[in-house]
Amino acid sequence: MKRNIEKEVFALAEAFVISRGARTQAEVISIGLENDGFFGHGECVPYARYGESLESVQAQIEALPEDIARHEIQEALAPGAARNAYDCALWDLEAKKENKRVWELLSLQAPNPVKTAYTLSLGEPEQMEQAARKHSHRSLLKIKLGTEEDMKRLEAVRRGAPTSRIIVDANEGWSADVYTELAPHLLRLGVSLVEQPMPAGADDLLAEIERPLPVCADESCHDRTSLQKLRGKYDYINIKLDKTGGLTEALQLKEMALKEGFGIMVGCMVGSSLAMAPAMVLAQGAEVVDLDAPLFLADDRKYGLQYEQDFVHPPARELWG
Repeated sequence: MKRNIEKEVFALAEAFVISRGARTQAEVISIGLENDGFFGHGECVPYARYGESLESVQAQIEALPEDIARHEIQEALAPGAARNAYDCALWDLEAKKENKRVWELLSLQAPNPVKTAYTLSLGEPEQMEQAARKHSHRSLLKIKLGTEEDMKRLEAVRRGAPTSRIIVDANEGWSADVYTELAPHLLRLGVSLVEQPMPAGADDLLAEIERPLPVCADESCHDRTSLQKLRGKYDYINIKLDKTGGLTEALQLKEMALKEGFGIMVGCMVGSSLAMAPAMVLAQGAEVVDLDAPLFLADDRKYGLQYEQDFVHPPARELWG
């Protein structure tokens, strides 16, 4: 087995802003594996919120033996970006060697196009209203909140997109009191779901208050071991491959969460189509899908995912899987 690890940068078409800050580019780690003339690829997005960097993720990958198998990396690496890239690259390599698609290896039905949310960057209310009007043809919009002017921004978005379904992501920026105060107004404005209103590790009060608006765990949910702490506090979980550490764990987390009654959202970090492609397998049947990151890139990878209106299509064989 030969291995190639690269740090890659994708410029964004415009700055992407959340309550934690702004970014103008997506920085990723990609892995290329070669065995017997067959090639597999994977991509991850290190996230500082979880103590990751391009350098730390690359070091984790380089420390692994080049001939490591997929089942071995589940023990060798903790859930996170490094394991995600490697796991997905190994799935791709196996698919290429077997001349099958990944879903065939998993004994799953071929994936269908799925409806994805489109995320509006955080900005002044007037800017967000203009952005919402531009994308008002989309049936599902996602809004980044978590500031003192959340209601002004949400009302502006609703004016701009009067018929779109809306989900909001507070990015750990609220308290239980703020959620309780805002929930009736969010419902009035047609919001159907709120992601991570309170900081991970400080969200126990969610189990003690009424939740008229469904709450989705994002930063509080990583892999299957997270679920025991989410019961009674959250209604949905947001599964991201960079948190679970790859498709292998993500599929198992989805299965367990469904059995326990959680709704499923499938999300992403800001990466290229190579990072989104494995999530298309996971997204089948999910109630909410947020795989819009390639739409924000100035230039995506060759053979990138195809987006059409609200829908994103499964990956071409040349891209992944």
